[in-house]
Amino acid sequence: MSDLPPVEDHLTVLNPATEAVLATVPATTPAQLDAAVARAAKAQQGWAALAPGDRARLLRRFADAVDAHTAELAALEVAEAGHTVGNAQWEVGNVRDLLEYAAAGIERLTGRQIPVAGGLDVTFHEPLGVVGVIAPWNFPMPIAAWGLAPALAAGNAVLLKPAETTPLTALKLAELALAAGLPEGLFQVLPGYGQVTGRALVDHPGVRKIVFTGSTPVGKEIMARCATQLKRVTLELGGKSPNIVFADADLARAAAAAPMSFLDNAGQDCCARTRILVQREVYDDFLALVAPAIEAVRVGDPSDPATEMGPLISARQLERVTGYLTPELPVAARGTAPTGPGFWCPPTLLAPEDPDCRAATEEIFGPVAVVLPFTDEADALRLANATRYGLSGSIWTRDLGRALRMARGVESGNLSVNSHSSVRYWTPFGGFGESGLGRELGPDALAHFTETKNVFISTEE
Repeated sequence: MSDLPPVEDHLTVLNPATEAVLATVPATTPAQLDAAVARAAKAQQGWAALAPGDRARLLRRFADAVDAHTAELAALEVAEAGHTVGNAQWEVGNVRDLLEYAAAGIERLTGRQIPVAGGLDVTFHEPLGVVGVIAPWNFPMPIAAWGLAPALAAGNAVLLKPAETTPLTALKLAELALAAGLPEGLFQVLPGYGQVTGRALVDHPGVRKIVFTGSTPVGKEIMARCATQLKRVTLELGGKSPNIVFADADLARAAAAAPMSFLDNAGQDCCARTRILVQREVYDDFLALVAPAIEAVRVGDPSDPATEMGPLISARQLERVTGYLTPELPVAARGTAPTGPGFWCPPTLLAPEDPDCRAATEEIFGPVAVVLPFTDEADALRLANATRYGLSGSIWTRDLGRALRMARGVESGNLSVNSHSSVRYWTPFGGFGESGLGRELGPDALAHFTETKNVFISTEE
């Protein structure tokens, strides 16, 4: 379950900004995973039996431990994932906040009393048992927490398989969980290769649900494998999100916001607004504003607080991204990037004549976007929905009615108007189409890790 072909008995973790080796980490074997499932199942029984307030207290201690180690966790994220230091610090805070939010939901995970004749009918939210979380390399800490925090809060045990390239922050989180007092075996990190460790996790009959964030092809494979056991899945997959700019929008504001909507994390974000759709009558004006903004983005050492964009994660990813930068595609704007060691790609805005070309339709997962003109609302909707994905998107207009019409018409799970905000831990997140299945985060997150049990109690003699 990985596009990295070599399978060894260890993982080699590189710094993507320098290509230096950071660490070697033993890869989990199927036999070791089987033992981990057994430990998790035993720990989960005791965890689920705890009073809700006690589980909440322990998760809050976990959150406090994460907060106390912000500098260390952020430094690991900068080193292994190439994230800018500001982003990495935010990500640690997001893990902390999500643990606290999930902890607050434990005592509110209540069932219902449903009126019936001849007795009392009540429902319970029972934990699933052992949950497998397969986290990606683009946001290793936050997305791991999207699964582990609500799953633990709902009374489950969690086995986390981090991506091959970014296991270090996950291992540190597991260490902090133990130090905070979570039972041994309840939250375990299993580094390894997707086609070995990931596959064993998905196929294991003792794992009741898989939460996966990654590519659409791998997500489809996981769903097919889980179907043989009727195992639950939550899938957060690819995206090719539109950024729709109407002529009546605040063009200066829209242009200023556009670069980082697809350059944040070097474009390695499934929510990246990589299709900029601009109404034709302001197309040239918008390009005149956005081009210098893209060219001014500071790309470099991710540990420098002034850096706005770091490197891509790997040589393989760099090769994949640059494969889309073919000579026949007109370039509307291009920034600069370091040369020498590291996996660097300059910010690039393409202006293809063909809206159906590969760069305009496929997920590039790098600092590359396309800009396309449209005529009216109907044309904007046609272009926005001309994709198999539907994860996020933005709509820029001063017309409230148009904003609402477009928001209802764009086939996407997460939209924002006059902004690029999509993900908050207290609101639901997920995609349409081939962007995934199910929802994460928000007030219902804990319930997604439970089974609803209905109990009828007769009161008749």
